Amino acid sequence: MTESALPSSGSLLVLVGTRKGAFILTGDLFRRRWQVNGPYNPGTDTYHLISDPRAGGRILAASNSMWFGPQVEYSDDFGKTWEQSTEQPRFRDKAEYAEHDGPTVSNIWHIEPGRRSEPGTLYAGVQPAALFKSTDGGATWHEQEGLGKHPTRPEWMPGFGGLCLHSIALDPQLADRMWVGISAAGVFRTDDGGETWKPTNRGVRADFNPADPLPEWGQCPHKLLSHPTTPGLLYQQNHCGVFRSDDYGDAWTDITEGLPSRFGFVLGLHHTDPQTLFVLPEDEVLGSDVGGGIRYASGARFRVFRSRTGGQDWEPLTNGLPQEHAYLHVLREGMATDMLDPLGIYVGTVNGQIFYSRDEGDNWELLVENLPPINSVEVAAVA
Repeated sequence: MTESALPSSGSLLVLVGTRKGAFILTGDLFRRRWQVNGPYNPGTDTYHLISDPRAGGRILAASNSMWFGPQVEYSDDFGKTWEQSTEQPRFRDKAEYAEHDGPTVSNIWHIEPGRRSEPGTLYAGVQPAALFKSTDGGATWHEQEGLGKHPTRPEWMPGFGGLCLHSIALDPQLADRMWVGISAAGVFRTDDGGETWKPTNRGVRADFNPADPLPEWGQCPHKLLSHPTTPGLLYQQNHCGVFRSDDYGDAWTDITEGLPSRFGFVLGLHHTDPQTLFVLPEDEVLGSDVGGGIRYASGARFRVFRSRTGGQDWEPLTNGLPQEHAYLHVLREGMATDMLDPLGIYVGTVNGQIFYSRDEGDNWELLVENLPPINSVEVAAVA
C-alpha cells in the first residue's frame, strides 16, 4: 500500500473501486500530476467508492467480501483508517422475501449521499433489489420497506449481474422525491419519501421481451442520473438504448439515434449544462437490437460519445483513446465527471486503466493502468 500525507485543500480525488479493494488517486486542480494510494481493504470486491462532501469528505465503500459478506465501510482520514457500520444493510426475516431471492443481502451495489438539507442521510442499493437508508452518516442502516412491498415485486427478474438496485437519483428540489434503477425491473419513483413507489418507464424499450417490448415495468436500466440543476430532467443508459425524461420520469424519449449501439453501461452528465451528456456504446451486434452478448467497446474502438443537445445528436470523442483492437469493457459505475471548468471526465475499464479528459472530452490521456478490474470511478474535491 502506498502511504502519503493527507491531501491538501483544493486537491482533486479520483475514488476507484476495484475487484481487489479500493484506490484513491490524488491530483491538483490542474489535473496533471497524480499520486496513487492503495489498495485499501484489498480482500474485498469494492463495488462503489464515494465521498460525502457534507461530512468533511468522509469516504464510503460498498465492500463485498467472499469471507465476511457485504459491508459498508468508511474512512474519515482519506483511507488511512477504516470503520464498519455497526448495523449493516440487512433484511429483517420477512416471509415475503422467501419466494424471491431470500432475506439475505448478497451484495451492496451503490451508496448515495443525501442532500445538503439532510446531513447524515445516506442511501444504499443492494442485491436482491432493495433500498436502505442511514440517518447517522452510515453507522446504521434500515430498509425502506415501501419499495419491497411494491405489488410488482414478486415478478421482478434479475439481469445478468443479478437482481440489483444500482442507481439512486435524488430530486434537487423536493426532498421526498427520488428514483431508483433496478436491473431488470426498471425505474421506480417515490414522491412521499419512500412510503410508496410507482414504475416510471413509459417509452423505454425492453427488446429482450418481444411479447411486450414497451412494458410498464421490467426494463433493464444500466445507469440512471438526475441533473443537479434541472428539476425533472433524467437520463438513463439502458440495456436497450439511451433515454431522456423531462417530466420526472413520467415519459421517456429515445435519444439513441446516432450511436453505434443501443447497448452500454456508463453515463456522465455536465454539472452546469443540462444538455451535455456522455456515453460509451458497447456490444455492436449486427442485425440485433438486443445486445449484451459481447460487452466490449463497439467495433473494438474505444469511443466516448458526447451530445451537447440533450441527445438530439452525438459526436464520437477519440483523440487519445485506442481505436484499434480495443476490446475494453466498462461497468455501470465506471464513468465520472468533475466540477471543474472545463469539465473533466474519467473512465475506468475492467482491464485496470483509467482514461481521462481535462477538456470535456476533446482530448484524452491515460491516468493510470494495471489496476485490478475497475468497478467504479467517482471524483471529489478536498475542501
